[in-house]
Amino acid sequence: MSRPIALNPDSRAAALEAMAAGDLDVLVVGGGVVGVGAALDAVTRGLSVGLIEQRDLASGTSSRSSKLVHGGLRYLEMFDFALVKEALEERGLLLTRLAPHLVRPVPFLYPLEHTYERPYVGAGVALYDAMAMAGKYETGVPRHKHVFRKELARLAPDIRTDSLHGAIRYYDAQVDDARLVMTIARTAANNGAHVATRTKVVGFLREGERIVGVEARDLENGVDFTVRARTVINAAGVWTDQIQEMIGGQGALDVDASKGIHLVVPRDRIRSECGFITKTPHSVLFVIPWGRHWIIGTTDTPWDLDLAHPAASRTDIDYLLEQVNALLKVPLDHDDVEGVYAGLRPLLKPLRKAGVEAETTKLSREHTTISPIPGLVLIAGGKLTTYRVMARDAVDLAVAELDDVLPSITDRVPLVGAYGFETRTNQRVALSRDAGIGIGRIDHLLGRFGGLVDEVLTLVDERPELAKPLAHADEYLAVEVVYAVTHEGARHLDDVLARRTRISIETFDRGVKAAREVAELMAPELGWDKGTVDREVDHWLRRVEAERQSQQMATDTEADEARVAAPEIL
Repeated sequence: MSRPIALNPDSRAAALEAMAAGDLDVLVVGGGVVGVGAALDAVTRGLSVGLIEQRDLASGTSSRSSKLVHGGLRYLEMFDFALVKEALEERGLLLTRLAPHLVRPVPFLYPLEHTYERPYVGAGVALYDAMAMAGKYETGVPRHKHVFRKELARLAPDIRTDSLHGAIRYYDAQVDDARLVMTIARTAANNGAHVATRTKVVGFLREGERIVGVEARDLENGVDFTVRARTVINAAGVWTDQIQEMIGGQGALDVDASKGIHLVVPRDRIRSECGFITKTPHSVLFVIPWGRHWIIGTTDTPWDLDLAHPAASRTDIDYLLEQVNALLKVPLDHDDVEGVYAGLRPLLKPLRKAGVEAETTKLSREHTTISPIPGLVLIAGGKLTTYRVMARDAVDLAVAELDDVLPSITDRVPLVGAYGFETRTNQRVALSRDAGIGIGRIDHLLGRFGGLVDEVLTLVDERPELAKPLAHADEYLAVEVVYAVTHEGARHLDDVLARRTRISIETFDRGVKAAREVAELMAPELGWDKGTVDREVDHWLRRVEAERQSQQMATDTEADEARVAAPEIL
């Protein structure tokens, strides 16, 4: 198999040139999981496709989720069986066919506070498993099991079992959401899509009543250009209203933002072989294994402030600590928190304005696609697990007027890195010996790059110094930073610290100590001089300080004011 196309400065320049030079069948606006999914769906149907994103891939909602690929167990209580079935099928597809190198099973405990809960919860989880097994694809996870108090104490020694009557253990799956998005984008590019980040839509091109493309700006070079396309798909998530304003308010979606925050704590703070899930007064509490860490979430509160940088307040953090401490023998406090991140869910209200006519296709309760005016498709809502379905539905609507367009095939298109993953996993000992890297490190690389580990190890072979761990973020090797720039589209320091790696939330200093080493590794690949390195590091330090200040504030308004004090970098 030939090497996949890399996302790097050269490929970005070529993508911008190609999009400016000729007409596309489909232009996708937005580099989150739905946008990159739509680009992959369209290009694998044989269409000419471009994708532009105003910041980095997954820089919004798609890098700030609970990092779960799941069927939505709680939707069973709402009798939304179709939605659960759809999500479970997508979970199985990702686990077994599309992204086995990125998506992996994770066990959860559902604690039982009362004896009467066991038959009720047990029946629900049994139905959950049965629906997964009845789906079109392999389940990819073990079946559930009833756990009683003694075994619960063994599985999770730090959970308070005195008031519990055991638990139900079941499985879902998890993924590094930002890595999934980048991998989908790279797969789209490998199939011919033109992908350019740091490129902003500033207006739309019209011929009569029809949208025929966009006016765009290369934010890094300050160059304006036009991109002509037969159809534009807007997948901007919580920015959907801003896109609709560009077309004079001719939209039919009302997207509200809901803030969800997560805490990251070291794995040794909670002794448990499984994650756990329970209900809270206002949301669902997840405690999710994440390598050497736990992710604790989430909240669900309205947000109408800065969309680019939602801020977690001290009130948010206190709420999550209070909820998780109700389950723990030894409570957590603020000193245990390594990282905090906040994301926005795009909550959908269709048919925003009375009297606006739009062809609306309500494809599930979780997402909606519309074509408010010819040549433009909007998609909003949904969740990470069902990104492929959302992308397919958006492209179906976008090509409805085109002749001889083939149906979606993305259920049969593995993401880059899936090919060769099992083989390289079986060869892990030989890879370790040949590269002079410990087996644990090889496993780490396989879980991030899959079959593309060969490209990473080739860099190590050419530059042996890249095999060293980062001095202040030793979960990652120096080669991962260089590869992020040369193959994964990283353009700035925060792209690497916050998305290509998770140093920003996996170290107590939020990546402050690692920032300069990472920037200096990036510099030769991006042509940075010392002044640029200094500016990138300074920006990161300002961002971390602004986030820390915001997390001391009691209200969202105060937290937002503190967070936006850190300037954006372009």
